Amino acid sequence: MSRAPRDVRVSRTQFGETWVYESIVGALPGIDLTDGEAIALQLGLFEVFVVFFAWAYDLWQAVVPGTIAVGVAAIGSVVMLRMGRTTRETNLPDAYTRLLFGSSIEVVLGVLAFVALVTHLFVYDTLQGETTLLVSVFGREPPVVVVYLTLLVLWDLCYRIGTSWWAAIVSVWGSWRYTVDPATARTLRIADGWNVLFGVAQVALVPFILDQSVLLMAVGGHVVAVTVVSMVAAVTLDVDESA
Repeated sequence: MSRAPRDVRVSRTQFGETWVYESIVGALPGIDLTDGEAIALQLGLFEVFVVFFAWAYDLWQAVVPGTIAVGVAAIGSVVMLRMGRTTRETNLPDAYTRLLFGSSIEVVLGVLAFVALVTHLFVYDTLQGETTLLVSVFGREPPVVVVYLTLLVLWDLCYRIGTSWWAAIVSVWGSWRYTVDPATARTLRIADGWNVLFGVAQVALVPFILDQSVLLMAVGGHVVAVTVVSMVAAVTLDVDESA
């Protein structure tokens, strides 16, 4: 499988070969950020808001979980950028990259995860008759702007989790569908490793949901599932050693 000319690859990278997150960052008018600058901006901006609102509303107990959530989301951004770039460096067929990037299914999965999380926080958790997770962190009358920021950070996490799901599924499908040369196999395994790294990073959220059995099972199940599927994809790659 041969590479397309450089100018064609660049065009396709801009239109249809990127995650939605990459497309947004790359489309900002008049702004040309490196990967590091984009992630630093995301991390710094969210963290400033976390600390400012903790100070403004005397919610210092929310700083640590808020910072951890922002940090995990930032790690997710690093992983997305690395996985995207690593995958685009391979000689995989167009059908693979179109399915991975162009379908935007990671957004759908992120929305489903976010809706499930919001339903849990505002309905299921409330019906249990005990102190809810939000009340334990923000008190019984949380400021509206703080809830808004919290949901924004949680959406950031859910979107990256949806991306992780989709990347793992496409990776194992590609491993069974295509035969690749050794260089491509090494690159794909690196991409799978990045996905596992993001899964492991989410373990940092566990201490804050130990008394939330549903969330604990959801996070734990997600981490285990993505890790297992990514490892299966890496191990079952059909490699043409003669290539």
